[in-house]
Amino acid sequence: MADTDWADVRLHVVTGKGGTGKTTVAAALALALASGGRKVLLVEVEGRQGIAQIFDLPPLPYEERKVAVAPSGGDVYALAIDPEEAMLEYMEMFYGMRRAGRALTKMGLVDFATTVAPGFRDVLVTGKTSEAVRRRGKNGRRVYDAVVLDAPPTGRITRFLNVTEEVAGLAKVGPIKTHSEMVSGVVKSPETAVHFVTLLEEMPVQETLDGIAEVRAAGLPTGGVFVNMVRESLLPQAVLDTAVRGRFDVGELTLGLKAAGVADGAQATTLAEALADEIAEHARRAELERAERDSLAQAGLKGYELPLLADGVDLAGLYELAETMRNQGAA
Repeated sequence: MADTDWADVRLHVVTGKGGTGKTTVAAALALALASGGRKVLLVEVEGRQGIAQIFDLPPLPYEERKVAVAPSGGDVYALAIDPEEAMLEYMEMFYGMRRAGRALTKMGLVDFATTVAPGFRDVLVTGKTSEAVRRRGKNGRRVYDAVVLDAPPTGRITRFLNVTEEVAGLAKVGPIKTHSEMVSGVVKSPETAVHFVTLLEEMPVQETLDGIAEVRAAGLPTGGVFVNMVRESLLPQAVLDTAVRGRFDVGELTLGLKAAGVADGAQATTLAEALADEIAEHARRAELERAERDSLAQAGLKGYELPLLADGVDLAGLYELAETMRNQGAA
């Protein structure tokens, strides 16, 4: 992966404001990273079964399961983390108490514990992800070449990733402290990158900029910015500039419609006026999008643009987005 922007990154954390297509981008990134014969794990933590929906699969169980074959070979595995099962694994790993843990689950104490201390739930989730990043097979090699984490929205990504440090501070000794420090070590290492997904709209862009600032302030490693659902401009920039300034020549457009045989007489004038209004609206939107691009550029992160898929995001569209990422150097 030496020819990519993130050749040294093994944990790709993908976050974004709700509605920006965060899960779609995470899935496409996993496909892109797996291309060429690599093995990638895509992890979901919010319990929405979004990965299963994107890959058109039944709900995923709490196990790592192959869900797709990447372009040019390579496999994408997926894991929908269940905090309760993660806690049972944790109890088995550190205390040898899996059976006792199941008894506690039946009594509702596990859910009680993660409700009283919600940060502990995040520790379990990030811990499972970090374990997958560090895991090695019998041959001593990493089991996964990369792990993609479909993380919580931008508004709470910093607390989600930084909660292990808080828990480690509360637990002075013992397995919880050891576990928390391991997770924190992975999350804050140069092998991790927090990527942001946004749209070219004011609110998502502002939340992205705020999220980047918070992640940096917490000492977490930032990655790139994926601008999703970008609509290609159908008109030359000179025409857009003219339309924004309100100087678009309706008369010239009317003559063009007549010359093309599209309409004639009063009908051509009416159609030209309607088209001129649409062109002006398109130009204003393009101007706003250009301003949002400029705002994102100030963050100083590598940017990638993904097209708006006219037919929605199906499997074919997912592969198209993955190819776009690869062409832009993201994977």
